[in-house]
Amino acid sequence: MSTANVANVNGQPVFYSVHGTGKPLILLHGGISPDSFGSNLAELAKRRQVIAVHLQAHGRTPDSDRPLRSETLGDDVAALIGHLNLGKADVMGYSLGASVALQTAIRHPDVVDRLVLVAARMAHDGSYPEVVAALNQLESKAAMLGGSVKASPLGQAYPDVDWINLFSKVGDLTKRPFDWSADVATIQARTLLVFADADSIRPEHMVEFWKALGGGQRDAGIDGSLRSANQFAIVPNTNHYTLAVEPMLPVIVERFLATE
Repeated sequence: MSTANVANVNGQPVFYSVHGTGKPLILLHGGISPDSFGSNLAELAKRRQVIAVHLQAHGRTPDSDRPLRSETLGDDVAALIGHLNLGKADVMGYSLGASVALQTAIRHPDVVDRLVLVAARMAHDGSYPEVVAALNQLESKAAMLGGSVKASPLGQAYPDVDWINLFSKVGDLTKRPFDWSADVATIQARTLLVFADADSIRPEHMVEFWKALGGGQRDAGIDGSLRSANQFAIVPNTNHYTLAVEPMLPVIVERFLATE
């Protein structure tokens, strides 16, 4: 069972649906599709209250005259947590949603308890060069891509989305260089990084990200007592585009969230 709602935060209407009961987990989808997690949303909701957010211009959340930026979308998520009087919530995001979750934790540490970043980058060059090149061309291909998606089942599921506009705005976001590594080192929330073993993100960047969070500094000792409080997972036989629906993902995430 789920309930659908719209909250007005920062002058932006934000659609969200609530699934299950328990400690709140804010769930942030990847770029373009608000249904990125597929049946994993229901799996996560078996043990906690999942609040699935549609980011600006995605799904049932309308667009506004703001450009898409991870920072302002993170501000929206923090404001939604405040609107719902959640105090601190766990926040989980995939790909674009992971960037938004990361900025939520960086800019609003007071509202994030635990942080789950699935296929996340902390810098623009974290992806392979060919992926960066493709992202840089996304805006110029918006008309072609938007037209294709409009005619697809995803387009039919969300007929109110201006798909050409969405691809254009996501492309404007993804072509912009960024480096958040210094900010990552200041994150207070206990964090889980999850990547695919055939991700679009370079393995060197995965390790750099992990080390920026304080991991990978030394042997944890026989009893593991010297390990980082943060965690790092690479899921076998997955890629960037299948990781969010991989059945192993909810198991890994729930194990992390349940850790004392």
